[in-house]
Amino acid sequence: MADAKTNTEDYLQMYRQMVRIRAFEDNANQLYLDAKMPGLTHMYSGEEAVAVGICEALEVTDKITSTHRGHGHCVAKGAAFKEMFCELLGKEEGYCRGKGGSMHIADQSNGNLGANAIVGGSMGIATGSALRAKMQGSDDVTVCFFGDGATAQGLMYEVMNMAALWKLPVIYACENNGYSEYTKTDEIAAGEITARAEAFGIEAHQVDGQDVLAVNKLTTDLVQRARKGEGPFFIELMTYRYHGHHVGDINRTYYRTKDEEAEWKTKRDPIKLFGDWLTSEGIASEDDLAALGEGVRQEAADAVTYALAAPYPDGSEVDMHVFLEKT
Repeated sequence: MADAKTNTEDYLQMYRQMVRIRAFEDNANQLYLDAKMPGLTHMYSGEEAVAVGICEALEVTDKITSTHRGHGHCVAKGAAFKEMFCELLGKEEGYCRGKGGSMHIADQSNGNLGANAIVGGSMGIATGSALRAKMQGSDDVTVCFFGDGATAQGLMYEVMNMAALWKLPVIYACENNGYSEYTKTDEIAAGEITARAEAFGIEAHQVDGQDVLAVNKLTTDLVQRARKGEGPFFIELMTYRYHGHHVGDINRTYYRTKDEEAEWKTKRDPIKLFGDWLTSEGIASEDDLAALGEGVRQEAADAVTYALAAPYPDGSEVDMHVFLEKT
C-alpha cells in the first residue's frame, strides 16, 4: 500500500469509516430483503476505500455531490446512522424528513449537497458549487462522485469545459467499478476514461480504488492544489461493487462470474487490505480491529431498531420543501 502522511488516529479513523460503510450497507440490504424498506437501493460494498480516502482529505466546509450509489459517500462525509436509516425508511427524523430515500440523501451540515438518481445528474451541481466558491472568494473545494457509466453523459463534457476555462476548484471522481449497470465498462467506453478529461486540458490521474492510503494521498495533494486555484482535476478510481447493480439484481451470472466476485472479495477487499496493513505496521492488533468492527456493527443495529420504531412525517408535510410561496 502507498504511504500517507498521517498519524495513528487518522489511520484508525479511515479504517473505522470503511467498516461503518460496510455495516450500513449490510443492514440496508437486509432491510430490503425483509421487505421493510420501500423502493430500491444500490449497495456500495467493496468501494469503501474510494469514499473514505477522498472524504478524509476534505474539511467539513468542503462539498461533495453523490450518486444513486451514494450511502458510502454520505457516511464518509460525516452522516449519522440514525438519520440515514430513518431516511431510507421514510421517517420524519431522516436527513430529508423521509422524502429523499436512498437515492436522494443530502446532509448540508457536513457539506453533502445530495445524492442524485439521475446518472451524472450531480455534475452540474458540483461545478456550480465550485463556481460559487470562486466567485465568493471561498477556499472550499467540491468533489463530484460519479460512475464510469456517467462518462457517456453529455453534461460531463459541458461542465468540464467550463471548469477548465474558469479554473474551478472541483475534482471529478470517477468510480470505475468495471460495470455500467449490467454491461462491462470496456464494452461501452471507447479509449481511456482519463483521456476524456485531458482533452480539456484537465490534469487526470488513475489510482487503485481498493487502496485507501493511495486514494487519500492523491486526493490530499489535489485538494491542496485546488484551494490554490490550480483546479480542476479528474481522478479515475479502479474499484468493484460486490452486489448487483441494485439490491434486486441477485442473479448476476449472465454478465459476470461468481469466480470474479470471489476473487475481488478474497484478494482485493479494501477493508481487509487496510486491516492487514495496520496490523503489519503495529498500528493495531487483530483484536483491536475486531473490537472496533463489533462496536460499529452494534451501532448500526441499534440505529436500525431506532429507525424502525421512529414516526413517519405527518401527512400535512406532503408539500413541504416542494415549492416556495411568494409573500
